[in-house]
Amino acid sequence: MEITKFNHACIKVQSQHRTLVIDPGNFSPSHQALQGAEAILITHEHADHCDLDAVLAAMTDNPELTVFTPSALAPTIVAAARAAGVSEAAARIHAVVPGMNFTAAGMEISTHGGLHAVIHHSMPAVSNVGYFINKNLFHPGDSYQVPEGISIRTLLIPAHAPWAKIGESIEFLSIVAAPVNIPIHDGLLNDRGLALVDRLLGGAASARALNYHRILNGEAQSVDD
Repeated sequence: MEITKFNHACIKVQSQHRTLVIDPGNFSPSHQALQGAEAILITHEHADHCDLDAVLAAMTDNPELTVFTPSALAPTIVAAARAAGVSEAAARIHAVVPGMNFTAAGMEISTHGGLHAVIHHSMPAVSNVGYFINKNLFHPGDSYQVPEGISIRTLLIPAHAPWAKIGESIEFLSIVAAPVNIPIHDGLLNDRGLALVDRLLGGAASARALNYHRILNGEAQSVDD
């Protein structure tokens, strides 16, 4: 399995010459990331994780492309796809909730979590689904919810966000204890911020004998199946 980061939280996953994309948002070159994809996995409704225009364009260009999205967001995408003239929109957009298992682009997927991390108590709660791929790679979306019943080998760990605190990211890394940890959700950081986050998360990983390393945007990284 190979993963490529397309800035922020957008990750392309390739296995056995098949491709899916997680969270093609508007902080990322989503049109580029979606080229050749068979499936899209969306963790939640925020635009930095779901660039709806890019998703609809990709669905129009590729009539075989399918979308998996939290059940709260699915009706919005279906309505937008129908308005855009996307063929068989409802049949190609699948609502998911935590606790499901399915196959996308030939890869085994299970869903976890359920809620977006709290930004502030005055703001409404948002659904969030984390995806566990090929019993290896976990993308949590915007959440520190620790998935139960799975053994994660590669964790995509949120590095920075309005809802994030570096201490909570370190705690998440520590509890999950994945052998490999790769930062995502860092599109708002400059070089100084990236270096600071890497020093803190990398130090926490090293203290626990875990690997932590950054994938440069557009760079592919092999991940053991």
